[in-house]
Amino acid sequence: MALTVLKGNIVSAPALGELTITEHGYLAAEDGTIIGVFPPYPLSDERHSFMHSGLAAAPVEDWGDALILQSFADLHLHAPQYPMMAMGMDLPLLDWLNAYAFPTETRCADEGYARELYRRLAHDLVKNGTTRVSIFSSLHRPATLILMEELERAGVRGYVGKVNMDRNGRERLQETTEESIRETLRWLEECQDFRGLKPILTPRFTPSCTDALMAFLGQLARERDLPVQSHLSENRAEMELVGRLHPDCRQYWETYAKFGLWKEGTLMAHCVHSGELEQELMKENGVFIAHSPESNMNLASGVAPINKFLDNGLQVGLATDVAGGSHESMLRAMTHAIQASKLRWRLYDQDVKPLSFDRAFYLATMGGGAFFGKVGSFLDGYEFDAVVLDDAALDHPQELSVRARLERAAYLADDRNLTAKFVAGQKILG
Repeated sequence: MALTVLKGNIVSAPALGELTITEHGYLAAEDGTIIGVFPPYPLSDERHSFMHSGLAAAPVEDWGDALILQSFADLHLHAPQYPMMAMGMDLPLLDWLNAYAFPTETRCADEGYARELYRRLAHDLVKNGTTRVSIFSSLHRPATLILMEELERAGVRGYVGKVNMDRNGRERLQETTEESIRETLRWLEECQDFRGLKPILTPRFTPSCTDALMAFLGQLARERDLPVQSHLSENRAEMELVGRLHPDCRQYWETYAKFGLWKEGTLMAHCVHSGELEQELMKENGVFIAHSPESNMNLASGVAPINKFLDNGLQVGLATDVAGGSHESMLRAMTHAIQASKLRWRLYDQDVKPLSFDRAFYLATMGGGAFFGKVGSFLDGYEFDAVVLDDAALDHPQELSVRARLERAAYLADDRNLTAKFVAGQKILG
């Protein structure tokens, strides 16, 4: 039995809109599983649950006045686009893909380049407090395996997908249908030995995949019980293109549903323009939403009605969407989500209130963590993922509450303030 006990200001979001703070408390885990959050105790108090749990004798990592947070889950980012963060942010989505994203992704055919790129990405994800990811690779099978190797070596867990793309690509970034099928099957066989990373089927988006390829992926998802990730209703021009390619479908979601890709375990990025029916069917079928607020603003896609999604019981988490997003920090994703929701509320939808800080923190932690199982919470029985944030350098002339410090840190802190990180009980930083 391996016991881990952290001491500090413990912050968690056990439910939507609920923020729980235990000042100078103890976070305890056994064999990588949370067993409780305990308040500080007077040594004379014989009734204290921590003292009588057998944990009082365990070694304690005392982080002083630092914040101990639920760790962050990034539900959507593009690994091969990492070198082009903050480039082309003046273009709309489809123009940006053709001018920046696709040319950059072609370079991953070079395995040496892919190795160096993905080593850097894994390192920066660790520095920025992300513990779980659902991530797109490129269409290159060897590079996808390299990405999984580097993420596993760094201690990051989650899902990795080899992109499928047999139309509307470009030279050196498009497969034949037969090649895409063959390489996907080979990749699935070669990635079975990874412990912390699992495969996720990844049709890039409907315009990139023929009906034959989508039908194959739907059958594969059903036969092997595999999750699926793609894009949905991100951009008006994208949606018009989907309509031209699939005149038999009234709405975007149908282009996935008719091939068996609209199901529990499906993760759809963006959903900026998802109508009432699309939202209803996401809820009914257990489809998960990855909200990428900065990317949606950068690429002129719009702002998704996140509070409406949450109030209607849809499953939502946050995402950076590197490199549509210009930063890999989930702290920035939280603040961008709040800011974007305010713009939507003020400019064109007074019926959907702006996102509160408490809800944004939930989305970045437990909301997104739910896609990976019992992840992203300090509730008993959840996997022991945690981030230690030391905000001492963010000096302030007044004494602040822990909650105020957390909110301030979301806007002002960066990787220099993240001093330790634990994933499934393993310490991978600090």
